Amino acid sequence: MGRNLLQKVWELHSVGELPGGQTQLLVGLHLIHEVTSPQAFAELAERGLSVLRPDRTFATVDHIVPTDSVARPLSDPLAEEMLVALERNVRENRLAFFDIGSGRQGIVHVIGPELGLTQPGMTIACGDSHTSTHGAFGAIAFGIGTSQVRDVLATQCISLSSLAVRRIDVTGKLGFGVYAKDVTLEVIRRLGVNGGAGHAYEYGGEVIDGFSMEERMTLCNMAIEGGARVGYVNPDQTTFDFLRGRPFAPQGPAFDRAVEWWRSIASDPDAAYDDRVTLAGEQIAPNVTWGTNPGQSVAVDGKLPAIADLPEAERGTAEDALRYMELTSGSPIAGLHVDVAFIGSCTNGRLSDLREAARVARGRRVADGVRALVVPGSEQVAREAEAEGLDRVFSDAGFDWRMPGCSMCLAMNPDRLQGNEVCASSSNRNFKGRQGSPTGRTLLMSPAMVAAAAIEGRVCDVRELLS
Repeated sequence: MGRNLLQKVWELHSVGELPGGQTQLLVGLHLIHEVTSPQAFAELAERGLSVLRPDRTFATVDHIVPTDSVARPLSDPLAEEMLVALERNVRENRLAFFDIGSGRQGIVHVIGPELGLTQPGMTIACGDSHTSTHGAFGAIAFGIGTSQVRDVLATQCISLSSLAVRRIDVTGKLGFGVYAKDVTLEVIRRLGVNGGAGHAYEYGGEVIDGFSMEERMTLCNMAIEGGARVGYVNPDQTTFDFLRGRPFAPQGPAFDRAVEWWRSIASDPDAAYDDRVTLAGEQIAPNVTWGTNPGQSVAVDGKLPAIADLPEAERGTAEDALRYMELTSGSPIAGLHVDVAFIGSCTNGRLSDLREAARVARGRRVADGVRALVVPGSEQVAREAEAEGLDRVFSDAGFDWRMPGCSMCLAMNPDRLQGNEVCASSSNRNFKGRQGSPTGRTLLMSPAMVAAAAIEGRVCDVRELLS
């Protein structure tokens, strides 16, 4: 019986088995940012310790960065304090830092891949839950807490429990106007927000094989929203073509040698899995969340579930979500009014995401009363989008073109919902208060669907605008 990628990478990075049954794993790449690292560095200093492998640690600033002005000091004193702390810590520990204005700053899960830091066969850790994004490259990537950030800085290792592997195949072909975001929302809706507990998700099948790297990143980004510890796609020619020539990827003959090894760590054809799930690509429609977790979604041309039709264990949560969202069981999702439209985040802030949203926005205007933001995921994405004129497409349509950052994905910077605004968002979480207002309401969807909602001022089927 062959082995899957998780088993191969786990074994290669295993330092030893701990008394409690966990594995001590070597971390190949440690990505840090301004929010979860200050306390970790402070604890290192208290113990007289330093960063063990500065060459394996890379920093950027993303969560607290304003997207309208980065003049120093930042307008938020706490944000300025966190940025100052990061600047001091990277300087004292001689760490690579992709600062604002460096040309390489951006959301940590965007810049890692675009710089070629993220590579197949790696173990990757970051103090951010959506580190699963990097699994798109055939890496085992996981989010960690602040105390674990400290441990990785000090030892370059982390202790983790072993994982079961669920293989998720998406077969056939996606329909027109259906995107990777719709696929990942469909997976989470079908398997549940806790369905992946104790698991790694290995994604495959014809649809995933045909995805670009950016689409694979969107898919793996939200594996954590389905409860999985990691999500990954086996490396293939699409992976290698993406990485070739990236600043931190191997160069010249070393790249060809790396590709040979990268191929070897992919799951074997006869690999064993603990569970298998198959979804038909043709049956997936544009998805919109209606509730307060990413598993509460529905096809854009569908209706909100009737409470009585739900499993008994889900009814209480659904009733609470409907009350909070001010929606009625059994009503259609299409036509729901939106106040804000947000295109960006580590899920959907890459160049291909902006291109698809611009297709919808081109030659149209944002509806009266809708506040619409487009936030590139990195300085590189912004440069490339502006070179293509996408910024002008959005600006001409009435969108606000911003500077890179996490922005409205979470309430750690000035881009926030006000009152009970409804936001069409290309981000990854629709939790209560996630976007800054305790009564704000978030509808997750693809960037193209967000652009359509901004134009129409309501939830609508992007396929109608694209046709």
